[in-house]
Amino acid sequence: MSESKRLFFAVEMPAAIQRKIVRWRAESFPAEAGRPIAAANLHLTLAFLGDVSAEKQRALSAMAGRISQPGFTLRLDDAGQWLRSRVVWLGTRQPPRGLLQLANMLRAQAARSGCYQSPQPFHPHITLLRDAGQAVAIPPPGFCWSFPVNAFALYESVFANGRTRYAPLQRWTLGDPPKEL
Repeated sequence: MSESKRLFFAVEMPAAIQRKIVRWRAESFPAEAGRPIAAANLHLTLAFLGDVSAEKQRALSAMAGRISQPGFTLRLDDAGQWLRSRVVWLGTRQPPRGLLQLANMLRAQAARSGCYQSPQPFHPHITLLRDAGQAVAIPPPGFCWSFPVNAFALYESVFANGRTRYAPLQRWTLGDPPKEL
């Protein structure tokens, strides 16, 4: 029997943006606000897949490889807290259409493949802090980071030595669909 992996599709964060966000987070939130997510783990989940068999992973990868849509620019200019899930997040006030389309396609295909899909609507965000049990003061608007999104990736969530790390397994490029000649 093949071993399953805990997988998700996500938008990767450029290293320079990760560093800026980590610096901003350290300046904006007190240490007791919650457990900070490691810079290398900052990402925007498009579709959480849960525990996936090797066979299902191959099918999902093939499906992801057939996605043809242009890239888009992601603008991170919003933040908030979900008290119930104890998360402080960074997001976008107006998600680009391309982001919503990509997430919807991946989530629909994952659901058709029998992978777990959250009943919650897609709320594009990057988790900054976990275990934020108390309400924290969210910095006022004025922060903003933008970057082009020209690819998405399939990640594995690996827990080892008391830490979780996210390892990209495969990447796909976004771009204009091929033109008919």
